[in-house]
Amino acid sequence: IGVLPAPELPAAEPIADSIQNRICVMIYTTGTTGDPKGVMLTHRNILFVSAITSVLRGMTAEDRIYAVLPISHVFGLSAVLLASLYVGAELVLADRFDAARTLQTFTEQHITGMFGVPTMFAKLIEHARAQGLGPTDMPKLRFMYSGGSPLDPTIKRETEKLFGLTLLNAYGMTESGPTICQVRYNERLDNCSVGRPLPGLEIRLLDTEGRQVAHGEIGELHVRGPNIMTGYFRNPQATAAVIDAEGFLNTGDLVRLDESGNVHIAGRSKELIIHSGFNVYPPEVEAVIARHPDVVLCAVIGEAVEGNENVLAFVQTVAGSTLNEATLHAFLKPLLTPYKRPARIVFLGQLPTAPSGKVLKHQLKRFSQGAQQQQ
Repeated sequence: IGVLPAPELPAAEPIADSIQNRICVMIYTTGTTGDPKGVMLTHRNILFVSAITSVLRGMTAEDRIYAVLPISHVFGLSAVLLASLYVGAELVLADRFDAARTLQTFTEQHITGMFGVPTMFAKLIEHARAQGLGPTDMPKLRFMYSGGSPLDPTIKRETEKLFGLTLLNAYGMTESGPTICQVRYNERLDNCSVGRPLPGLEIRLLDTEGRQVAHGEIGELHVRGPNIMTGYFRNPQATAAVIDAEGFLNTGDLVRLDESGNVHIAGRSKELIIHSGFNVYPPEVEAVIARHPDVVLCAVIGEAVEGNENVLAFVQTVAGSTLNEATLHAFLKPLLTPYKRPARIVFLGQLPTAPSGKVLKHQLKRFSQGAQQQQ
């Protein structure tokens, strides 16, 4: 060990930026509507979501959380893994989702809470039906949360009937770390609202001209707060396209606010279908299709046809179903106004999904083109 005279001490290094503003993780978007982009999230982004969402969900150190969502995805990382660690809860990890295995784990590990995407809850319902299981056969949980993609009313209703507790909803995106809105643990909403924005966030609902919409009307959601990403990795053009000069992130989602301040998702602005001059929001049509008891999953996209845009539906049915296009058209006719009815219905053995459980709608367009070529 040497001792240096004061004049010979090396110059002090400049103090680095606070660690909370350093990049903590880079997560790529799911790519449900296009090519994935690397989202740069700071320690502040991630820890803000983890701390706030765990409190709003009423999580405690006594909880045992079933962690089946991939922790390489932002939902599984911050809203499940780190939120659980924040309150001292135990995590039971699963490498993949399987309905039978999930129910078994619930019982064996005394699980109190589950986070999942709608497709997971749909598969739990399908498994219960196939095995003749009812509410009395289900493990007793304290809470269940859905997120990652729009929650279908039928899935919500059937899950609640099966497990005997409210399926709580939330909304966000990779760029917001991910949570933007969340139904609070003590709120039992009977609709598919995603709840109110997290405390500390500012939101704007804008029309196509960038003007604030009237309360109750549908507008594109813009949000600002401690959860918003630094930007896209090595893609300043894409960053500038979604974050304005005031720091508001354009989510690209069309939403409306109800009288209680809860947010209702109408759909993606890029996925809006304009058929014969009328706006068609895919989640609304998907919710109606999902009412048919043979439908496990469905997705709706627009299909350009001779200067117009038709509604095209993709459907995955329960095993052994004989449901066909004509029968499903007849089922939908009294439930949808003419301009919202699918012009075509394509049945698939399985809808393409990402590891997070989201339906990959951009891949469905390829199936559509293939189906057209075969006709």
